[in-house]
Amino acid sequence: MEYLMVKIMILATMPLFSLAVDIPVVRQVASKYNVSCILVFGDSSVDSGNNNALHTTMKSNFPPYGKDFFDSRPTGRFSNGRLATDFVAEAVGYRKVIPPFLDPNLKPEDLQYGVSFASAAAGFDDYTAEVSNVLPVSKQLEYFAHYKIHLRRQVGEERAEFITRNALYIISMGTNDFLQNYFLEPTRPKQFSLEEFENFLLSRFSKDVEEMHRLGARRLIVVGVLPLGCIPLIKTIRGAEGCDKSLNGVADAFNAKLLHQLNFLKTKLGLRTALVDVYGMIQRAVTNPKQYGFIEGSKGCVGTGTVEYADSCKGVNSCSDPDKYVFWDAVHPTQKMYKIIADEAIAAFLNNFF
Repeated sequence: MEYLMVKIMILATMPLFSLAVDIPVVRQVASKYNVSCILVFGDSSVDSGNNNALHTTMKSNFPPYGKDFFDSRPTGRFSNGRLATDFVAEAVGYRKVIPPFLDPNLKPEDLQYGVSFASAAAGFDDYTAEVSNVLPVSKQLEYFAHYKIHLRRQVGEERAEFITRNALYIISMGTNDFLQNYFLEPTRPKQFSLEEFENFLLSRFSKDVEEMHRLGARRLIVVGVLPLGCIPLIKTIRGAEGCDKSLNGVADAFNAKLLHQLNFLKTKLGLRTALVDVYGMIQRAVTNPKQYGFIEGSKGCVGTGTVEYADSCKGVNSCSDPDKYVFWDAVHPTQKMYKIIADEAIAAFLNNFF
């Protein structure tokens, strides 16, 4: 009954255009159910700077990235400011940002509050990461195992076990598997039909989740694939005025399969799970920007907004008010859009975990 009243309070504070949440109430729930920290795996949507340490062109540790971050500092996040995972961490009562595990300035105490193992350009398929020389999920999980060793040394076996079993795990990837792998590179199409490739990705996803579970994961949020055909760069390449319906169909179908597989794993492993419908949020924001308080949903804020991302953003000007835009560069959302996604993730977490 107590939690039901808390949930009603949260829902009552949500305006129609955004699932804005009452942070003190969220923290009350997180504390009651011992949410210990946030541990993140995935791609550029949740990479807070791990790629800074890699020999890859998939980086964003230079202006104009970070324009609206604290001290206007580029950190390696592919946005003008914070990512959705940063906002989730703040909401549940930890720090305002999730640091990257490979940050040379990472402090031992940071491990207790959560880190990101994510790597921009990664995917469920390890080959997706190999194309761009970034961290595949297998390596991200290897770093997670190292994290546990460091955590045990710092706080002891019992406390480390408590932290990893009560952490909120977030997985956000899949977009690159299609856009930078299957629809761009010749290797996988020679091996798999599109449906076979999707099933292959789901098998990799299952293997990854089972390994996370073995290492301690019990609460898992999965972020679905974006509406591929609404990404400004993809629309430019395809010459589409609006969203490319065929690519959106691919993403929508895969997300349905992903949800089915997540539910299967939930039952098999005894997990608490939730799928965040980023597909629906981005599609609605692009087709009706005013619904979320935006003005521009068809192009990004940097340069022309149609082709620039990662390395090609170096030395390029950006718009004066990113909060009016759904996309920051031609691929990645703005901080404001990430805040909206974070609020949806928090709502999913509250509705499905307790």
